[in-house]
Amino acid sequence: MTTTQFTQEAAASVPESVLEMREVSVAFTSGAGAKRRTVQAMNGVSLTVAPGETLGLVGESGSGKTTTAAVALGLRAPDSGEVRLLGQPLARSRKATAGKIQAVLQHPHWSLNPRRRVGESVREPLTVARRDLSRDRQRARVAEMLEQVGLNPDFAERYPHELSGGQRQRVSVARALVTDPRFIVFDEAVSALDVAVQVQILSLIRKLQHEHRFGALFISHDLGAVQRVADRVAVLFRGDLVETAPTGRFFATPAHPYSQQLLESL
Repeated sequence: MTTTQFTQEAAASVPESVLEMREVSVAFTSGAGAKRRTVQAMNGVSLTVAPGETLGLVGESGSGKTTTAAVALGLRAPDSGEVRLLGQPLARSRKATAGKIQAVLQHPHWSLNPRRRVGESVREPLTVARRDLSRDRQRARVAEMLEQVGLNPDFAERYPHELSGGQRQRVSVARALVTDPRFIVFDEAVSALDVAVQVQILSLIRKLQHEHRFGALFISHDLGAVQRVADRVAVLFRGDLVETAPTGRFFATPAHPYSQQLLESL
């Protein structure tokens, strides 16, 4: 099955938003008695991600970015509010979302088993989401994806430790895209790479997004990376979404004082 067939099949019915959060709140409580403490990680957060769009999510440590990612991936249920994927309420079961949602994490070894060859790690999502495909067709799809991320298909026979950091992250991107998902979370996906490799991976993400039309939530503390890859920017401050704006306007004339503070630090 070619990439075009995968994409046409996945995009047969595409809603206006691949991800929508409506007034989502999440709180964490720790301690007991007089030491009981509640932290509002998300406070009525509303945001959308359209097909083919990257929404950059920024904010200092503790602003709620990680919690937002967990909610978007269906790993954490909100205390209140609604999350919708492809126009439908987001189900938390792996079977219901298999192949539709993927993530690319900061460290490739979090998604690549060091004891398995690269090809098997890339193929793994297909064994869950596309059981209708034979093993040969799955392997052909793996080879195709490795080529799309700029790697020789022969890399399928290598182990992660035989690859550079940039190559491992390319493999992680191939693994995320192998099922042609409609939504991908990039969680600090380039922060562990040196600047030159960062630029390459960010360019690759934009190229692949143009081809596959997936929506993306790009979470990063690196505003330079966000500026390169995002179409819009959303700013979290202590669980509150304080600003959302097109990338060009955000970096030229940030509206919220906290956004201005972030850019001054850049």
